[in-house]
Amino acid sequence: MTHDGPSPGAGLKAFQQHIERLYFEKDNARGWEKTFVWFIEEVGELARALHRDDRENLEEEFGDVAAWLVSLASLRGIDLEQAVRKYAERAP
Repeated sequence: MTHDGPSPGAGLKAFQQHIERLYFEKDNARGWEKTFVWFIEEVGELARALHRDDRENLEEEFGDVAAWLVSLASLRGIDLEQAVRKYAERAP
């Protein structure tokens, strides 16, 4: 089995670039507004999974929300690794 995605632990930038390779053209054609609606739908599915406390479904839904979030960021020209840097720089 060939794996052409980012290696585990590769980082947010690698994940965002991978999602761009897979979905940017399709998401860009849809537009950020409709892509945002899909993102919100995934957040709703995550909310339902949280209430059911189903570990397998939770992992799937967290992954879906992450993928749609980075896709939306890409459509708006946002580097998420840069965007979250402020949290890495803050002490608890």
